[in-house]
Amino acid sequence: MRKFILSAGLTLMATSAFAAGHGMSPAVEAMDQSAENGIVSADKIVAAENGWMVVHRTDAAMKPGPVLGYAPLRMGENMDVAAILTDDVKAGDMLMLMIHSEAGGTQKGVFEYTLGAKEDGPIRIDDKLVMAMITVK
Repeated sequence: MRKFILSAGLTLMATSAFAAGHGMSPAVEAMDQSAENGIVSADKIVAAENGWMVVHRTDAAMKPGPVLGYAPLRMGENMDVAAILTDDVKAGDMLMLMIHSEAGGTQKGVFEYTLGAKEDGPIRIDDKLVMAMITVK
């Protein structure tokens, strides 16, 4: 069983202010897992602001692909964050569990992102996505 923890350094003002007050960097912790029940989850997510955990299909090239599911996040620590998948995945498929912002959309509390859009887009720290890669068992 592999465990992944990916996070980034703090350079954004909002992120720095959050981290200074809470002693945490945005991060996603997730392990390879079965998706037989149509759900994928992260063990722990630390978010600098309210936003979304977004599940993207990906591959060895590690480029985010289509969105397969999402779940709301609140600022701070979020434990056992689960997203219902909107498409089938099979053993060996690679997924990115990524933190997205709630900023830039036209509706608060509604996930509005589509690939390449600015609405509810991915969080980047030092131009790196805050995410974890998992493989479906």
